Amino acid sequence: MRTFIIGLFLGILSITSFAQEAVFPMGEKAPNVQHTGDIWLTHVVDADETFKHSVAQAVSAPGAFLNWHLHPDGQQLLITNGVGFYQEKGKEVQVMRAGDVIKCLPNVEHWHGATPKSAVTYLAISGPTPTKWTDELSVEDYNKIPLPEINNSSLENEIMELSKAKWKWMADKDVDKLANLFHDKSRFVHMSGSWKKDRELEIIETGSIWYKNADVHDVVVETFDDNTVVLWNRITLTAHVRGNDVTTEFTVTEFYKKEGDDWKLLDLTFSSVRDTHEIAH
Repeated sequence: MRTFIIGLFLGILSITSFAQEAVFPMGEKAPNVQHTGDIWLTHVVDADETFKHSVAQAVSAPGAFLNWHLHPDGQQLLITNGVGFYQEKGKEVQVMRAGDVIKCLPNVEHWHGATPKSAVTYLAISGPTPTKWTDELSVEDYNKIPLPEINNSSLENEIMELSKAKWKWMADKDVDKLANLFHDKSRFVHMSGSWKKDRELEIIETGSIWYKNADVHDVVVETFDDNTVVLWNRITLTAHVRGNDVTTEFTVTEFYKKEGDDWKLLDLTFSSVRDTHEIAH
């Protein structure tokens, strides 16, 4: 049951993490009329007599994309989170990432959306003339697009090194560095229970559980987008608990989210396993 709850918790986090990065409220889920998948829209600023352009926020779940269309007045997309696709008719698909600005020129047919494995959020600045929808983009054509290099080795290595440093900080009881790493809303799941950041730091500082040594046998890293990473460690942990050294085999799940320039640990879950356990790569 505990394993099921952990899996369910991680599933919910991976599905909703893109929504937590929306600058404005997600708004309402749009009916699937001219798009495939789940897209939430918020009208941030409506055009009026003074300001002729409107601003809307679109939050697209992984695998969601618009059909081919054009804007008579043009449109600008300000990518605020995640990774997505943009393509103009007759041109190659381009990858758009947080921080990019996409200029959809007037009357140029195009489509845009999330990638199959990562969500994308953007602000759309549009003129008063309604969008003109043209052709349907099929799921088959969408699935033929090569995935962008989100799961790059440099990002994986960065998280692996951060995880390795975390084990050392826990062994050294370096609560200052751990306090900076742990997200304020982070949770920790152990064999004896679960608790939040303050309790975990207290346990480490007082030595109630002294994580003396984590012998890491295997590591798997899965990147969901540039800002969301899950790492699994297969470890043999030697911990000092209630006056005794205890050695236990664990698979440890670590959920990381990037905030600004820093990675934050949202979840640390210990799952007791046999010493023959292997992590699927």
